[in-house]
Amino acid sequence: QVQLVESGGGLVQAGGFLRLSCTASGLTFNNHIAGWFRQALGKDRELVATMNGSPYYADFVKGRFTISRDNAKNTVYLQMNGLKPEDTAVYYCGARTYSIARYDYWGQGTQVTVSS
Repeated sequence: QVQLVESGGGLVQAGGFLRLSCTASGLTFNNHIAGWFRQALGKDRELVATMNGSPYYADFVKGRFTISRDNAKNTVYLQMNGLKPEDTAVYYCGARTYSIARYDYWGQGTQVTVSS
């Protein structure tokens, strides 16, 4: 059974930083594509960053967020610097296989709240 467990969310002031972690069991990140998504209240879930060989970032986080992976710990991270109030959302970790474009595996989400 696949489980993705996120941690590291919280309340931070604008300009601050957080590091989110996503640890997997039942799959290995080095043969899956990992992604971070977020969903703000009343909005659709949106892609933040993916790790597929080289990282990909949504324009609204470029230069501020960094996705990384520790294969030994089977964990993917999202380092978030320069946080803005508009970054407030529930952040989700997802994983998919290389052959299927759909993310089939999701964590429970972790709340990030940025105060102004």
